[in-house]
Amino acid sequence: MVKNIAVILGDGIGPEVTQQAIRVLNAIAEQFRHQFNYTYCLMGAGAIEKTGNPLPSETLEICKKSDAILFGAIGHPRFDNDPTADVRPEQGLLKLRQELQLFANIRPVSTDPALFHLSPLKSKYLEDVDFVVYRELTGGIYFGEKKINETYTEASDLCIYTRSEIERIAHLAFQSAKQRKKKLTLIDKANVLATSRLWRKVVKDLSHQYKDVKVEYLYADNAAVQIIINPKQFDVILTENLLGDFISDVAATIGGSIGLLPSASVGVSTSLFEPIHGSYPQAAGKDIANPIGSILSAAMMLEYFQLTEEASLIRSGVAWALGNGFVTKDIDPVNYYFTSTIGELISDFVQNKITTDVNRNNIELRKSTII
Repeated sequence: MVKNIAVILGDGIGPEVTQQAIRVLNAIAEQFRHQFNYTYCLMGAGAIEKTGNPLPSETLEICKKSDAILFGAIGHPRFDNDPTADVRPEQGLLKLRQELQLFANIRPVSTDPALFHLSPLKSKYLEDVDFVVYRELTGGIYFGEKKINETYTEASDLCIYTRSEIERIAHLAFQSAKQRKKKLTLIDKANVLATSRLWRKVVKDLSHQYKDVKVEYLYADNAAVQIIINPKQFDVILTENLLGDFISDVAATIGGSIGLLPSASVGVSTSLFEPIHGSYPQAAGKDIANPIGSILSAAMMLEYFQLTEEASLIRSGVAWALGNGFVTKDIDPVNYYFTSTIGELISDFVQNKITTDVNRNNIELRKSTII
């Protein structure tokens, strides 16, 4: 199989973790005789510095012509600390989502027994946690009209949704629930928001087409609590853009590290795959960032290409690495391995180069200084 992949390394740790995902993809290509062609593009703070535009037109055109997009992260403290900046890295990602109509962000959430000790939750709450969040991505308050007066004393953001925007992602969520445990939970604020009441009405109407799927409704504040006290109750979560941003990040914390989780943003013609973490500029260039989220995002991309065996092999490699303690600093701050070492180990696993008896002395181990 031949696939053309647009690669947006982005800012901060984005380049480091994405390169490890590409390393694993190359191992898959060699093992299964595929050909992955990569075209590197600019977006984010780096693009602003070089072109003045967070999403250059060249990048947009390359993405439109590609079979999929592999994305790192964007963001820089220079912009985070300047609320008056007119041009911001995040504008590039929002525009890309809008231009490509990447309307559904899909975030699987599961827990690994090897990492239960790192979670803020007790182990008894982590067993059998396996759910997926469907977050609407191109509507709502992020894309509504924004106003702020010249004296910075008043501002407003318009939140608007249409029935068609809700229906297209709701269908995806219902279809996913049919293939899983047949349960869908809509998270909203229908007690105070008109847009949430529209969401609830549309989902109730569509539920008649999916009679074998049980539908529940939770207010967002209660949902955040329920994800913490009983995460295993969820199967498929459906929610709008802003609330989904919060809820999916809350869900990401229960596994022990935000660096572990992947995501897919699917659209009308192509799809984008990225780890859920941010650019983490404090760790940039130190080879300590966790590449697992990016590597698992590459696995989701392979599933999108219908290469299920290849995706499963990557996940097995990740499980092997975590189960044997080959982890980065965010997981073990004392005995940890480099970003590049984790990528190399999982690549070796994919290519069947890992023996049953691993000699750790032959693997680069970095111990941090305890202050």
